[in-house]
Amino acid sequence: MFKTALKLKWIGALIAALAIATGFVALSGWQFGSSESEPLVKVDKTEKPVQLTKHTDIGIELLGTKADQIVKFTGEFVPGTDQLIDDRIEDGKKGVWVITEFKVDGAKQDAGIAVVRGWQPEATAPSAAPKGELEVTGRLLPNEGPENEHDLRSKTLPSITSAQLANTWDSVLYNGFISGHKITTVKGESVDQPGIDMIYVGPQPQEAQVNWLNVFYGIEWVVFAGFAIFLWYRMVRDDYQRDLDEIAERAADARDNGTSSN
Repeated sequence: MFKTALKLKWIGALIAALAIATGFVALSGWQFGSSESEPLVKVDKTEKPVQLTKHTDIGIELLGTKADQIVKFTGEFVPGTDQLIDDRIEDGKKGVWVITEFKVDGAKQDAGIAVVRGWQPEATAPSAAPKGELEVTGRLLPNEGPENEHDLRSKTLPSITSAQLANTWDSVLYNGFISGHKITTVKGESVDQPGIDMIYVGPQPQEAQVNWLNVFYGIEWVVFAGFAIFLWYRMVRDDYQRDLDEIAERAADARDNGTSSN
């Protein structure tokens, strides 16, 4: 069979098959490379503070391209709007978050946003929110999922949902909430919140997106490459078999002719 493969036509066919297979492998590599895409928003962008009023607006769904961004804004806390969010862990200790409505300067319809002022160990009345014109810097986070099995008599809420808070506070709110990382006066002076520890929520894990359709196509091109080589092999084997059949036929004819002459 090796001699059959060395025929000029099959050497040419092998070169063509290898060229086709190489093209298929290249297409496969391109498909595999395209199957993994960059995260929607990279960390180097989300960690640069931007103005809240320029980043998103009221009545707009907080999509993945907008959430997780560090934002800053000025305004005032609304007295008497404190809410406690239970089962929050800080430094390995279980406690509650303290959230308060914050009226945002420059927001449409005098809208506010829920700001996590910090964490405290007990579900007791928190210290009053700082008064006056303040600047808040923190991470814009999407609404948390609602809890169906919540005791309405509890002094705490199980999750932060802007729709629920808007009803409680009778106010127009931005979608999502802010984990306050820094709260100062507009002059940059620190403010005091007795009994409340500031929190820091880090960026979400940056996972690449996998397109499984591209992965399937990549595997498909590899199969096509192998099929090109296999097809060449089958044609060479068929040619080799035909040669063997011709030799067998000539041998049979020679025997028949020899028998007739005798």
